[in-house]
Amino acid sequence: CAWLCEYFSKNIEGFLAAEFVETDAKTSGFLYEPMGTVLNIMPWNFPFWQAMRAAVPALAAGNVILLKHSSDVPMCSLELEKVFCQAGLPPGAFQSLLIKGKTASELLAREEINAVSFTGSNHAGQKVAAEAGRYMKKFVLELGGSDPFIVLEDADVEKAAEVAVRSRYQNAGQSCIAAKRFIVAESVEEDFTEEFVKGTEKLKVGDPMDPNTQMGPLVNAKQRDRLQEQVDKTLSMGADVLLEGGPMEGEGFFYMPTVLTNINENAPVLREETFGPVAPIIPFDNEREAVKIANNTDFGLGTSVWTEDRDRAMMLIRDIQAGVVAINNMVSSDPRIPFGGFKKSGLGREMYRVGMQEFMQIKSLKVY
Repeated sequence: CAWLCEYFSKNIEGFLAAEFVETDAKTSGFLYEPMGTVLNIMPWNFPFWQAMRAAVPALAAGNVILLKHSSDVPMCSLELEKVFCQAGLPPGAFQSLLIKGKTASELLAREEINAVSFTGSNHAGQKVAAEAGRYMKKFVLELGGSDPFIVLEDADVEKAAEVAVRSRYQNAGQSCIAAKRFIVAESVEEDFTEEFVKGTEKLKVGDPMDPNTQMGPLVNAKQRDRLQEQVDKTLSMGADVLLEGGPMEGEGFFYMPTVLTNINENAPVLREETFGPVAPIIPFDNEREAVKIANNTDFGLGTSVWTEDRDRAMMLIRDIQAGVVAINNMVSSDPRIPFGGFKKSGLGREMYRVGMQEFMQIKSLKVY
């Protein structure tokens, strides 16, 4: 979060500079101006980072931010407002609204609200987009993902498996950009699977306040039950279990990591977003098949590709429908490049200059 603030503070002058073009006029170009008040509706899974990455570029552009955070993390919302006030932001420039989601959507009808940035589920995102469209308000949506993690036959399998474990189980799998489908060349599937399962078994699951813990619980019982339903239906469609996990008994909404294979292409763990520690492994015979499997989803947020041939990877990713691609690493968000997805993973972009410009008016000018 601090890096994000530092990045925009160092680059804001260049990002906001007028741009000049040659026309029939003596001077011509365009200016950027703030939209006004931007409503940010944010999720619980990364309560500071998600809110900051939506707010900071828009604030840097000169807008006012109204944050409607998830009702699961109200204290995080209030703490962010406190931090911005202590940092010297003008009073009211960043305000935390402790209101219900339905109330937040209704705010779009008010003239004071000029735009909305939403991060969350597709269902809720569709409602926000519909309300914004009704009142002709600009909107940016960052929605779900079912990110493929593609391992080609010439990949460093040991390294790929190590990163795959981190990417799948970060935040207990509750991340839109976590790797969620592992698409592996048949020639290295056995080696990758062995390393991946071995790495998964080593994870220490438990109290998130214990510094030795590597994976904590899911957010609530509803999320855990939803994940188990997806696994149960996938198993009923013929999938095999490589590592049996599932809900843990006792206090907390813990779910032990689960690894599956031989999965029907229409199974929930492939067709839907799995927001928890479940990892399906899918073999492929050739690159064309790998791309087909990767694109066989309504989502298109991130993709990770593993190969020692960088040129080959660059050719391959041109056919993959995703807004963020990482070659030989896990997908992550970075203030220095735009972030957003294709298809039902969202509309618009966050971060970098284009993330700032999403919430700016462009005023063209010609001087004769």
